[in-house]
Amino acid sequence: MTDFSSDISGFYKLSLEERQHRLVKLLDLNQEELGLMRTLGYFSPSQIDRFIENVVGSYQLPLGIAFNFKINNKDYIIPMVTEEPSVVAAASKIAKIARENGGFKSDEVKSIMISQIQLTKLEDIDIAKENIAKNKEKILSIANEQDPLLNQLGGGAKDLEIREIETRKGKMLILHLLVDVRDAMGANIVNTMAEAVSPYIEDLCNAKIYLRIVSNLATHRIAKSRAVFDRNLLGGAEVVEGILNAYEFAVADPFRATTHNKGIMNGISALGLATGNDTRALEAGAHAYASLSGNYGPLTKFDLNSEGNLVGEIEIPLALGIIGGTTRNHPMARLALKILKVESSGELAQVAAALGLAQNVGALRALASEGIQKGHMSLHSRNIAKLAGASEDIIEEVAKRMVKDKKIRVDYAKEIIELISKSKNL
Repeated sequence: MTDFSSDISGFYKLSLEERQHRLVKLLDLNQEELGLMRTLGYFSPSQIDRFIENVVGSYQLPLGIAFNFKINNKDYIIPMVTEEPSVVAAASKIAKIARENGGFKSDEVKSIMISQIQLTKLEDIDIAKENIAKNKEKILSIANEQDPLLNQLGGGAKDLEIREIETRKGKMLILHLLVDVRDAMGANIVNTMAEAVSPYIEDLCNAKIYLRIVSNLATHRIAKSRAVFDRNLLGGAEVVEGILNAYEFAVADPFRATTHNKGIMNGISALGLATGNDTRALEAGAHAYASLSGNYGPLTKFDLNSEGNLVGEIEIPLALGIIGGTTRNHPMARLALKILKVESSGELAQVAAALGLAQNVGALRALASEGIQKGHMSLHSRNIAKLAGASEDIIEEVAKRMVKDKKIRVDYAKEIIELISKSKNL
C-alpha cells in the first residue's frame, strides 16, 4: 500500500456509498472488505448515516439472552450484547440459584440527574452563595421553561446543590442543578437546562461560567439489589469461603477491586448496550462511585446468613433510559426493551443492578472453584480453531482437542488440522 495522508476534508459530505469507495481506494481494500462495509444488517443506509459522522459501515456484536431472573417477584428475560464468552451463561446460572431463595430484591431507583455549572472569577463566594439561595425558584423556573412536556410528566428541575472547591486556578463554586428526567437517561435535557440558566447566574453572582454539563456520577440515581445464594448450589461451603476471600481481597486491594467491578459491568454494560444506553457513562459513573470514599473498592458486598448461605448486595449509580436517543432510533434496542418488558427507567435500573450482582457472583464462583478460564475456553477454543483455518465441519473437533490438551493456541490448532487432514486422506 502506498503512503497516504489522513488529512481529508469533506468526507462527511459524501454519500455512504461514496465514502466506502473512497476508503477502498485510499487503503487498497479488496472486494470482500468492501462487502463487509456494505453489510448494514437491519439498518438502511439513511438510518445508519444519521447516527454518527463519517459512517462507512455497521459493526455487529452477538445478542444473547439471560434467563431465570426473578426480580421483585417478577420474571425477566434479559437481552445482553457482549463479545465475551461465558458471561450470559454465568448470569443465567446464578439467577437460577437466586430463585431458590426468592430471587433478587431491588430498591426503587430515582431518576434525578445532575448538571454541573462551574462559576469562576468570583469576587465574593459567600455573597454568590446567598444570591443563588435567594433566587433558587427563579433559577428552577428558567430551567423548567426548556421542557414543558417533562414538567407535565412530573419531571423537571427540582433542586439545587452548591459546592465550593479548591483548584490550582483558585476557588470555584460548583452549582448542581438536580433534574428529574423521568424515563430518559437525561444528558441532553440537563445540559440544555444548565446552558439556559447560566447567563442569569453569571449576572446574579458576578461570575464567569465555563462548563455547563451533565455529571456521569449520578449519586441521586443509586440502584441497590440483594439476593441470597444457596451454598450447596454454589458448590459447597468451600466455594462460598473462596468467594468471601475473593471479596475481602477486593476490599483491601484496588488492583483486584478494578477487575472485581469489571465483572459487575460485564452484565450491566451488556444490558446497557442492548437497550441503546451509554455504556461509557455507566462505567465512568460506576468506577467513580467505587472511589468516593477516597479508596477504590468493590461495588458489591458479601456475607453469610445464619444458614451459611451467601448474601450478596450491590449499590451502584445507574443512569439508564428507555426513551430518546439510540434507545428510540436503534431497531435492536427497541426489540431488546420489548423482550425485557420494563415500564420505566427505574425498573430498568433495578434489573441492571440485579444482573450486575449475578454476574459478579458468577465470576467469583468460577474463580473460587474451577477457575475463570474453564468457561471462557470452550468458546475461545472455537474462535482459535477458526482463526487457524479449520473448516466448519472440523471446528468442534479441533476445539475439543485443544481444550483436552490444554493448549489453546493457533499453532497447535494448525497441528491438529493437519493431523485430521492426513487421517482423512488415508
